[in-house]
Amino acid sequence: MFDEIGYWSEIKLDIVREYAQAYSTILSAQRSPSLHHVYIDAFAGAGKHISRRTQGFVLGSPLNALEVKPPFKEYHLIDLDRRKTQALRETVAKYPNVYVHEGDCNKLLLSEIFTRVRYEDYRRGLCLLDPYGLHLNWEVVQAAGEMKAIEIFLNFPVMDMNRNVLWKNPERVDERQRHRMDAFWGDGSWRDIAYDTTRNLFGMEMKVDTDIIAEAFRRRLQTVAGFAHVPEPIPMRNTKGAVVYYLFFASHKPVAGKIVQDIFRKYKDRGLGDGSE
Repeated sequence: MFDEIGYWSEIKLDIVREYAQAYSTILSAQRSPSLHHVYIDAFAGAGKHISRRTQGFVLGSPLNALEVKPPFKEYHLIDLDRRKTQALRETVAKYPNVYVHEGDCNKLLLSEIFTRVRYEDYRRGLCLLDPYGLHLNWEVVQAAGEMKAIEIFLNFPVMDMNRNVLWKNPERVDERQRHRMDAFWGDGSWRDIAYDTTRNLFGMEMKVDTDIIAEAFRRRLQTVAGFAHVPEPIPMRNTKGAVVYYLFFASHKPVAGKIVQDIFRKYKDRGLGDGSE
């Protein structure tokens, strides 16, 4: 039931917690008008994890958010795994403003949860989109951007991409894997970015570095999803220094982008090479 997480996942939890604290402090102080701010966790898990380094329990993002003071006005925690949602419900039973949802976040966010964070209702939201792989649909990201009321942290899962989609010979990639990438990216334009049209000695296109793909996605968050401020993401690495995923942040507020830039800068090289992802 409890996922085992590596060092950089613990760093990610620290980053999200630190920003959630700043976010809740700023929005709680807002007057004329007052704002109703909501925390959303799309892949919430069971609420805590097991540290691969220490083998002890580590609070997950939902429980970290519940410890933020001043608190969010409302919490929505989603997971597809019934065991995890049951564990979450038991843990948060004493909180009347915490809602645990079991099901596919791609459907629940659009049909039930984002509708509770409408800009015109003076509501705002911080949404964590932290899938284990290519399990998030672009429609969710674009909807958040178009609403103007939601800020997101997003896991850009390059390990899953490299393992299943971004092969040296793209012709050999299974069609189902390409469809997963299309759903995450929003269309098939990633193909034009992921491969250099210059052919190698074997006549195949050359795969580009993952940082080029990540930068293209950052621009996509701005130009397609419409987020005004998308800082350069922070790379999360394994023991060999290879990037496992990038953590993105996107917002419509310049002050939010500045705060996250400072947080990313603080954590970017912390303990590089210590412990595996």
